[in-house]
Amino acid sequence: MNEFKIAQREASNVNVLELKGYLDAHTAPKLEEAFQTLLKTNRTNIVVNCKDLSYISSAGLGVFMAYIEDVRNKSGDIKLTNMSNKVYNVFDLLGFPLLYEIFKDESEAVKKFNDKK
Repeated sequence: MNEFKIAQREASNVNVLELKGYLDAHTAPKLEEAFQTLLKTNRTNIVVNCKDLSYISSAGLGVFMAYIEDVRNKSGDIKLTNMSNKVYNVFDLLGFPLLYEIFKDESEAVKKFNDKK
């Protein structure tokens, strides 16, 4: 069975979710739960670091689509960082770079949130 983990931490008023492993239909609920928890506590400046994400399925992508509107309705955003080429290609294929800001490095995404204030 493929494993999936999420580590959450805060960096300069931004909530960082570090994804690790396989994000698919079996593991997507973990990511949903993480987004729900952040939304409930109005922490809507979210950076998702994909450095250790080795695979994402359409179910995983669906979670991002399901929450982006809720997050933006609360004046927040979800920014994506540190994707491998393999993971980026999946996002790119589905047009995600048009909907999400994707950064090479987490610090750039965090800075972008803090520049906005």
